[in-house]
Amino acid sequence: MSTQTSHQWLLTPGDQVSVEQLHQFLLLRSAVFVAEQQSPYQDVDGLDLSPSACHLRGIQGEDLLAYARLLGPGLVDDDIHLGRVVIAPIARGRGLGDALVAEALRHARRTWPGSTITLEAQSHLQSLYARYGFTALGEPFDDAGVEHQRMSLALG
Repeated sequence: MSTQTSHQWLLTPGDQVSVEQLHQFLLLRSAVFVAEQQSPYQDVDGLDLSPSACHLRGIQGEDLLAYARLLGPGLVDDDIHLGRVVIAPIARGRGLGDALVAEALRHARRTWPGSTITLEAQSHLQSLYARYGFTALGEPFDDAGVEHQRMSLALG
């Protein structure tokens, strides 16, 4: 992967994701969450290809630098769910995490105004989400060996 700072954001509904795109998403998610963080979990959950799912990608050329998945209301429950938020190791330290969350929230506000968005943040990233107005719900919990905190935000 190149280390230039220019990238573009692409948003793809789940029912329009190509096999190659899905493969790229799963490779990055597995490389970071399962291999790097040593957190074996069932990533393939049957929700990626739903028409109510949206895949947000920060790309540079063919390289996937940043990724997040949004699940629309009704897919899991009445909330929007932001998850699978990940930055490629080579792209870290460039502010892409903040940019990815901001872009995901822009899309959610446009698409589902007035909804609530929830996520399960790795505890060490709780302050990132708090900067955007997310508040903690309940107590931290273990998810496949990694401490997480459920958080929510009412979208205006």
